[in-house]
Amino acid sequence: MKRIDERDTMFARMSYDKNSSQYDDYYKRNPEKKEVDDELRKLPNICGEGTATFHPLHSPLADAGFRFLGDIKKYVEGEVNPNRVEVEAEEITKKIKKFSKYLGAKLVGIAKMEDYHFYSYRGRNPETYGDKIDKIQKYGIVFAVEMDKEMINRAPQCEEVIAVTKGYVDAAVIGMWLSYYIRELGYDARNHMDGNYLVVAPLVAQDAGLGEIGRNGILITKEYGQRVRLGVVTTDMPLVPNERKDFGIKEFCKICNKCPKTCPGKAIPHGDMKLIDGIMRWKINQEQCYGVWRRIGTDCGVCLSTCPFSQGVSMELIDKMKDSKETIERILKEYDEKYGIRPYTREPLDLLK
Repeated sequence: MKRIDERDTMFARMSYDKNSSQYDDYYKRNPEKKEVDDELRKLPNICGEGTATFHPLHSPLADAGFRFLGDIKKYVEGEVNPNRVEVEAEEITKKIKKFSKYLGAKLVGIAKMEDYHFYSYRGRNPETYGDKIDKIQKYGIVFAVEMDKEMINRAPQCEEVIAVTKGYVDAAVIGMWLSYYIRELGYDARNHMDGNYLVVAPLVAQDAGLGEIGRNGILITKEYGQRVRLGVVTTDMPLVPNERKDFGIKEFCKICNKCPKTCPGKAIPHGDMKLIDGIMRWKINQEQCYGVWRRIGTDCGVCLSTCPFSQGVSMELIDKMKDSKETIERILKEYDEKYGIRPYTREPLDLLK
């Protein structure tokens, strides 16, 4: 699989100031993206005044969370204790998983890290723009934190972006504690968190058995659907990796098609998967997706709430789904009878009343 260049992601591209060397370099190499990106820059910022969901008291709740993440992202790496504690891989793997769940993770897995899990070049922060990523640590501890269903089902209102921000904060804090702990034991460790990733977290999570990536490019877990945010800690400490688990999401998404039907930006593709960079997959139009974010004022989240797995599907049906079109159709029928097009709650939660 071809490695992804972080410079091509929307958050990286939107960070390039017009008067910066990063802006000049990127659009010299990618002139076809300049016009659409410059138009997106003219739109109000997410959670900003002028967006459809802006509220002077509510929108800053998300801004505050992301400002906090920006302040702590410099601590993802640190000094390693020279007095190494010798560990046994199976024992320390069990301890890491138990401690992660104690800290609030709902799902935890271990991935054997591959080249394609890492970005090829950095792009989101000016001071590291264009740096080649060549330090491939052997293992990745990947964990999922749950986002509140009642908040996500109010997407694309303010509740959704607050829930997402909380997910990123929760994952960052868990990752910090784990990485500090591992370095105390005498092994190198790096926390990958919002604003300072070297890895593509959904790819790591998929290979660690936490779930499968669906039509909209987001990880779908059996337990929580897409209502999760992910954290990753990479390390050279010996661990026991989990295996990837295929429970039939590709087959499900081929039939379901709910997320492209409800996507406000028409950014999620209909139809079959295509061969992209050597693998069969779906690929969203990230410019159209991000444009909705800037107009609405939240990171939308409609596709998260629309996914049937985000609302809960019985494990009995999930376990039968992979080789049974009838089971998939039953899941969709039960969803339609209960939610219609998608679950949506307009009334604000007490948090924002």
